[in-house]
Amino acid sequence: MTQSRITAIRTLRVPERPNILWVEIETAEGLRGLGEAFRGAAAVEGQIHELCAPFLLGRDARQIEPIHRHLMTPYVGFGAASAEIRAASAIDIALWDLQGQRLGVPVAEALGGFSRLSIRAYNTCAGYDYNSRGSRRDVGDEAPIGPYDDQLAFTRDAGELAESLLAEGFTAMKIWPFDPFAAASGGQMITLDELNRGMEPFHKIRRAVGDRMEVMAELHSLWSLPAASRICQALVPIRPFWVEDPLCKMNDTASLAELRRAVPWAPICASETLGGKVAYRDLLVAGATDVVMLDLTWCGGLTEARKIAALAEAWARPVAPHDCTGPVTLVASLHFALHATTAIFQEVVRATLATWYRDLVTILPRVEAGLCHAMTGPGLGTALLPETRARATVRESRV
Repeated sequence: MTQSRITAIRTLRVPERPNILWVEIETAEGLRGLGEAFRGAAAVEGQIHELCAPFLLGRDARQIEPIHRHLMTPYVGFGAASAEIRAASAIDIALWDLQGQRLGVPVAEALGGFSRLSIRAYNTCAGYDYNSRGSRRDVGDEAPIGPYDDQLAFTRDAGELAESLLAEGFTAMKIWPFDPFAAASGGQMITLDELNRGMEPFHKIRRAVGDRMEVMAELHSLWSLPAASRICQALVPIRPFWVEDPLCKMNDTASLAELRRAVPWAPICASETLGGKVAYRDLLVAGATDVVMLDLTWCGGLTEARKIAALAEAWARPVAPHDCTGPVTLVASLHFALHATTAIFQEVVRATLATWYRDLVTILPRVEAGLCHAMTGPGLGTALLPETRARATVRESRV
């Protein structure tokens, strides 16, 4: 126990990415594990140092399960993807990084072994700074920032974008053309004109590439049940692979199950917004989803994700980990996707892979011919670049 004792917990933030927080856990054996949190970075940082650190310092870093249980259930009323859950998630990822380093194996192997050495990727058609600076970029009449400004591209010519993705080996893509219409009614309704305008990018994709491209529709938890039902019905002819997060409250399992029964040919994917295995159990018991999506930084980390995947397997549902957050989350998600037997996709954003993700960490997953390939180094197999650490604001708790 002496060598694996936790001696320091450190958080790091860089000004150009205010949504992201990294956590490093150091042990007496000289190892450093890396985790990541996304959204509400200041709140998560406070949680880590004020509530988590006093419990963690001096403890054995190998005791991942009991540490996880303590951090995920600290008091009555605790739940959802709160700052507490995000802190627990980042710490859990760092502990698994330490475990893999200690054993000299990738995290996927430390979790119980690889189910596969590569997994199909789909490209979320976001731009270069989507979500990372505190808000989503508004798409207007501006010029593209670069060749992978995919959010702008799908609003202008989604068919041309689909051809570009196919040329790089991607055979699945995700877009969200209905989002601009939600604000007018607070997501309570969508007009026929708005519906037709939102459908046009999907039709352009089918006209350009036919069935060579799977298409996911992201609804970003913006809609009421009637509005979401109308959108799902309109999507049926283009045969979406899934419709993601259609309702404004994705823990409303009764309404979600009603939607799934009403439009069975528009498969539901849910939900990156949920935290903890109980929320996913309720989703599955209600028959409210076809695909289980989770975000490692919001659901409870790798330990909780493994339990959610087991629940999904018991209900014969595949899992698909979320990206669109930060590079460490992507790396950890890939380890999970290569381990979990029912994983079917790893989400990626080619714009961020080509730019700011690579500017923050030493190694990123290799994406070739539409597949994400295994990370081979011990632990997560990546670390913060020295330049990232040098410009970061650091807070530390130490024994």
